[in-house]
This record gives sequence, C-alpha cells and structure tokens, in this order.
Amino acid sequence: MAESNRPRGGGSSNRRDGGRPPASGRGSGGRDGKPAGRDDRGGSGRGRDDRGRDDRRRDDRGRDDRGRGDRPTGGRGRPDSRRRPTPEERTAEQQIYDGPPIPDDISASDLDKYARQQLQGLPEKLADKVARHLVMAGLLMVEDPEQAYKHALAARARATRSALVREACGETAYSAGKWTEALSEFRAARRMSGNQMYAAMMADCERALRRPEKAIAYDTPELRMKLDDAGGVELSIVVAGARRDLGQPEAAVRLLETEALHTPSRAPWVARLRYAYADALLDAGRTEEALEWFHRTVAVDNESFTDAADRLKELGA
Repeated sequence: MAESNRPRGGGSSNRRDGGRPPASGRGSGGRDGKPAGRDDRGGSGRGRDDRGRDDRRRDDRGRDDRGRGDRPTGGRGRPDSRRRPTPEERTAEQQIYDGPPIPDDISASDLDKYARQQLQGLPEKLADKVARHLVMAGLLMVEDPEQAYKHALAARARATRSALVREACGETAYSAGKWTEALSEFRAARRMSGNQMYAAMMADCERALRRPEKAIAYDTPELRMKLDDAGGVELSIVVAGARRDLGQPEAAVRLLETEALHTPSRAPWVARLRYAYADALLDAGRTEEALEWFHRTVAVDNESFTDAADRLKELGA
C-alpha cells in the first residue's frame, strides 16, 4: 500500500501521555454458495423425447435409486459433498481465512514498494490477496480498527510466516485495544525479522495489561542502541508512563528530560514528548511548569496528535 495507507500503531486511547507510540512507517470476503444449475423444467408442448427428459429429471431429483441408494442431495440434485457451504455454514477458522469483503478498486499495487518486496516469496495470486488485505488493514486502522484487524488476520491465515503480516496483525490488534494479541504478534514479527522497532508498542501493551514493571524492563542500553531517535523517544514516553503507574512521577520527569525537549523539529514525536513531559510535571505537582509545556506542545502540534489544547482549557489556562 502507499505510504499513507501503511498500518501504523498508536497507544491506548486511555493514555494521557501524548498518544500512542507509532511503529516505524512502512474484495471480496464472504463466500456465497455456488448457484444451482438452471432449472429447465416447464414449457408447453411435450414431444416424443419427453420420456428421456423425465428420466433425467428423476435422476436429478434423486428419485431414481439406481446406483445411488438414499444419498441425500443438496440443492437441485447436487450431492451435499459438492455443495459449497454458505458463509453461515463455514467454520470460524474458515471465516477468518475469508476475511471481510475487499472493494474491487483496491489493488495490490496500493501496497508500498517495500511491503510488496516482502511478499515476493509467495505465489503471485496469494501475494495479491495478502497485499489487498493489508491495504484494507491500513485504510481502516483509525476509523474501524476491529475490521482492520480482521483483514490482517485474513492475511495471516494465508502468510503466517511473513514478518510484515505479523507486524500488521500486531498493529491492528494494538489499535483495537487487543493487548495480549498485539503483544503475541509483535513478538512473532520480532523473531522473524530481528527488528526492535516494535519495542515501544510492546512495552505499552504491558502497561495496558497492568504490568508496568515489564514495560520498564524494555528500557535497556542494548535495546536503545537498536532504535532510531524517534523510536527511543517513544520508548521513553511509554516507560515514563509506567513509572507514573508505579507512583513515581519524578522519575518519569527525569527520564523525559534526557530527551530532546527543546528540538526545533516539528516531527510528530516532538508533540508527544512535550505532552508526556507536561503531564508528568502535572502529576508531580509542578503545575506552572506543566502549563508552560502544554503550551509548548500546542505550538508544535499542528496535526492535533495530542489533546494539549483541551488540557489547557481544563486547567483554566
């Protein structure tokens, strides 16, 4: 999918530390039963060949027992073993494989080049289907995360050994608030790719599962060496939140002060960092400083990644 459609993670909607840590940037669903064959019965004048047609109709209806026994038929003379099950008859596993419908105008070429390259090991038709489900997962991530997750699961059912697909499952599960599932998928993606870019989201899942100590355990020098600047900031935001979960707001403040709070950059992580810092200051009882940093957040938050402006209104500033 195009860069704008790439699945991206975010943090829990219940967090007030500047939003969710994002991951690095990178149809037809239901199956109707096969229509039964055309019914040729009817018509007016019956000729000499009618008897042959009558015999065939008896066979088709399963009424002629010659060589058939009492085998039940499905539809118009079709044995049940040949009738394709309706969506309601398919097992839960089969329905996951089917996935939600994909609009006809969604193409595998909508997936970005980097992602398509990771699907090259799959047969062409299979890769096409997986790619289209991934495109839909990216498009629906924000407006309908549950449906996005179903598309990601449909892709996983077809390509379970793809790190890209497992990453998409993790991000959509994360967006839908399915913390246990998200953590499992991120772990799988990390095993396959060796990439640590999911660290902040994994730590945030631990927070959401009320395991702040495990979230803090992600913050190691070895891990930070493998993260870019944005990834390191996102990890600090999550770990600072975990410190506050444990009633340690001053420790959260000190951690966030090690990051680039005064950077001239206007990257999305800057607004989230300043917001988390302002919120930690407020939690530590340093209200005047918190107000200053909420204002500094608003100054760089042109895309409204945070609710800093609303927080200022709540605080009467």
